Amino acid sequence: MAMIEDNLNKTKTAPEQLTTFESGNEMAATAAAQINYHIMGYFPITPSTEVAQYLDLMKSKGIHDIELIAADGEHGSAGICFGAATTGARVFNATSANGLLYMIEQLPAQSGLRFPMVMNLVTRAVSGPLDIRGDHSDLYYALNTGWVILTARTPQAVYDMNIMALKLAEHKDVRLPVIVAYDGFYTSHQKRKVDYFKEREVVQEFVGPAPKGYPVSIDKQKPVTIGAHMNGDDLLNNSYQQSEALYRAYDVYKEITAEYEELSGRNYEVLDLYGMEDAEVALFLLNSAAESSKDVVDRLRAKGIKAGVISPNIIRPFPAEEIRNALKNVKALLIGERADSYGGNGANLTHEVKSALQDDKENQTIVLSRVFGLGGKDFYADDAENLFQMAIDAADMGYAVKPFDYYGQTPGDPEKALEQVIEPMTGDTYKTGLINVTEDAETGKLKVRIPPMRQLTQKPKRFASGHGACPGCGIFPGLELFFKGIEGDAVILFHTGCGYVVTSAYPYTSHKQPFIHNLFQNGPATLSGTLEAFFEMKERGEIDIDEDFTFVMVTGDGGMDIGMGSAIGTALRNHKMIILEYDNEGYMNTGSQMSYSTPLGHMTSTTSVGKTQQGKAFHHKDTAQIMASTNIPYVFTGTEAYPQDLVKKAAKAQWYAQNVGLVYGKILITCPLNWKSEDRDGEKIMKAAVESNFFPIYEVERGETTITYDPEAKKKQIELSEWLKMMGKTKHLLKEENKPMLTEFENEVARRWKVLKVKHETPFV
Repeated sequence: MAMIEDNLNKTKTAPEQLTTFESGNEMAATAAAQINYHIMGYFPITPSTEVAQYLDLMKSKGIHDIELIAADGEHGSAGICFGAATTGARVFNATSANGLLYMIEQLPAQSGLRFPMVMNLVTRAVSGPLDIRGDHSDLYYALNTGWVILTARTPQAVYDMNIMALKLAEHKDVRLPVIVAYDGFYTSHQKRKVDYFKEREVVQEFVGPAPKGYPVSIDKQKPVTIGAHMNGDDLLNNSYQQSEALYRAYDVYKEITAEYEELSGRNYEVLDLYGMEDAEVALFLLNSAAESSKDVVDRLRAKGIKAGVISPNIIRPFPAEEIRNALKNVKALLIGERADSYGGNGANLTHEVKSALQDDKENQTIVLSRVFGLGGKDFYADDAENLFQMAIDAADMGYAVKPFDYYGQTPGDPEKALEQVIEPMTGDTYKTGLINVTEDAETGKLKVRIPPMRQLTQKPKRFASGHGACPGCGIFPGLELFFKGIEGDAVILFHTGCGYVVTSAYPYTSHKQPFIHNLFQNGPATLSGTLEAFFEMKERGEIDIDEDFTFVMVTGDGGMDIGMGSAIGTALRNHKMIILEYDNEGYMNTGSQMSYSTPLGHMTSTTSVGKTQQGKAFHHKDTAQIMASTNIPYVFTGTEAYPQDLVKKAAKAQWYAQNVGLVYGKILITCPLNWKSEDRDGEKIMKAAVESNFFPIYEVERGETTITYDPEAKKKQIELSEWLKMMGKTKHLLKEENKPMLTEFENEVARRWKVLKVKHETPFV
């Protein structure tokens, strides 16, 4: 009977698989949806953002039940994931580049406390300067976090490894979080042929149910303390146990891949070896570059050159034994790395391969290291051939002339040094004398006199033409109008966002005055350091520059989410500067994802509209009121639809920033591309936002609130629906089936307006 059962098992029909042509990001989302994780904490960052977008779209269609939680930044997303993992839930995430670095202090907490999860790292260059394309500089920061790290060369591998990763993470001998790393904009976005399981039950059966019996945070019968402080002796023991678990992942990985090969027909050995059975020269490459080099191996072998390529499928734990075995007969190996360990005479994997070879006393392999392909610089077959030639030359000579170097860099040519195209505009260029600001001696408030707007059009623009903003983009009309009210010189900081990306792509810039860029989360702190250093050097007599600089930090595209902590800290210190937020109601620079400023029900690429959800599920963030609560001297809102109002507020903002302390301003601007509106309708849409009371324009001056345009008083108030119907992203709210959500939105807008009216009518409330 047992023999008959064995025969039946051997003839068991393989599960049905479908063939598609998809990208790595799509396949990561597909695997996650089939597994049906409990939680995904996420924050959008290019090029990993698509993973959350695809999952959100799938959820709107009812394909999975994953709870997608939009964090305020990557640090927050990592915290969400860690907290969820402590309950025994299955947890998923995706990030890239500086997003990984922002969350990195949370990653050792997750691995050190042995809570499994899976995170896709869509590799990208780490700033600075900013580059959003793919290399491995982020991946190398992850090497010391205590996570298992798998590497995927193709969209097929991304799908398969995402399935295997969870089983590996939850294995009783491992119990560690796992990273699946694949190349941004190569593997992440390029569509390739992929086979995937038709039924998600096949995937869920392979992964198995979530394991029970481990300490969790929600077991009231067995309460546990998670993350207790340890002294050195205990921490050493804890780290040893974690280290042993990570090394055990090596054998567990081999077991799981063998099991998965039986299910899928696809094999993922520890090392992907191509032409290595008798290779005398070889390249060691991670991910997509290895795929690009395999054709070159065939070409060289046709010429009689025994060439091969090594590419690991797992780098934590590092497969030292397999590498030693693969290199026993190799005369010269070139290790190509898409990152550098500055000053280390080779990046991380170079030293780990060399270390592995040290344990084989008979190995005579000459090792060369080349840093290549940084910031997404393309890697072609000809480049692979050039790297092979370096290895061939070293093998012929018996040594490496230059063991470590960069490949593909271009030496500078002094004759082609960049020349300034636009003459700097300083001093009196921006001083018109047309704007007058005086302080009322009794009330302490400011009186502002501005000329007719026609006269201010003579004032030069702060931003040169030729930037790359989309047609109809409201950022620069809004900013230019604001700066019409700023007299004299300015130092301007943009953090990452549309306004930055489209104005300063090296070697070009649209900025006519001193300009600084820093990352989303730290713009306010950065500019506060700039201005305090300026004043300190001025006080010491070390610089001779007029003090009429106005320091302006421009934020937007969600910067008042991830950068909120820095903004509040800067406000509480009350530095003499302006924080100006352009509000386009989303993270537009990464592809129109939801931000906390996105209103209820509005559609973005991560708040899809479908049969199970109708846009964003919660109300928008009132940053003006939050900043007013820090008791800074001046807060305002405005829009270019009411130009005189905005210019007056800009003049006030400059006076307060130069004489008292920090100013915060929020200006509503349009984004036709992502609002799905007509380019020419920007002013009309902004005016409707004000007249429907969605975006009231007011100021909080020394603690007193004044509404500067009251649609009710002017008999111009309109229904909220009149504003919503102007944009494609909100038209679904006007459907009968969405009436409850529309009513909730209307009630919240009305409530906030009533509160503002009370503050306007009652000083110091």
